[in-house]
Amino acid sequence: MPSPIYLDYNGTTPHDPEVIEAMRPFLESEFGNPSSTHWYGIKPKRAVEKAREQVAELLGCSSGEIIFTSGGTESNNHAIKGMAGSLKKKDGHIITCAIEHPAVLEVCKYLEGCGFKITCLPVDSFGLVDASDVEKSIRADTILITIMHANNEVGTIQPISEIAQIASKHGVTMHTDAAQSIGKIPTDVKELGVNMLSIAGHKLYAPKGIGALYIKKPLKPEIFCHGAGQ
Repeated sequence: MPSPIYLDYNGTTPHDPEVIEAMRPFLESEFGNPSSTHWYGIKPKRAVEKAREQVAELLGCSSGEIIFTSGGTESNNHAIKGMAGSLKKKDGHIITCAIEHPAVLEVCKYLEGCGFKITCLPVDSFGLVDASDVEKSIRADTILITIMHANNEVGTIQPISEIAQIASKHGVTMHTDAAQSIGKIPTDVKELGVNMLSIAGHKLYAPKGIGALYIKKPLKPEIFCHGAGQ
């Protein structure tokens, strides 16, 4: 019986053989903690930093602006909750849109329950957000705009650079969930003009449980997961 043909790459991608080979030493012999200062931590530490540089090169930013997460959901949570927390405004205003991934909409819903004000913009018949609607929605207390780069259901590519220019003009932080666009269309953060950008590794041939978040310096979202700092 023939094997089924897999087409759900927006759901997840298979592991690329190059990814498997790159990871193999660290699943077998190079198992050390990259935060350890002894011999077994050296190669894993170098590998983490190399990976950080590779992600930074993909996005056109510095490696110091990349943090690793457990996936797109954590990246979105860190970006949105982190900015809400760092500004210490329990009644701040956040703008998003109706077709965001639940990893954005559910976070906004949670923050709304904490006292934040949320504007959820509609989209047209093509799933497109009108940049002028974004600008009209900005208020004196607006702290964040979070609009996805490419939609996971219908593939609509949002006018992120235009929206980011509007955000910058009004002094508002701009975040985009780029889980579906990385590796498919250009995602240079300087060209997009965003302050934060979320990545889900498993949409780009990496294993599940790996993600990243670009945070433009000197922006510092509040840390929401406390520990040793890695």
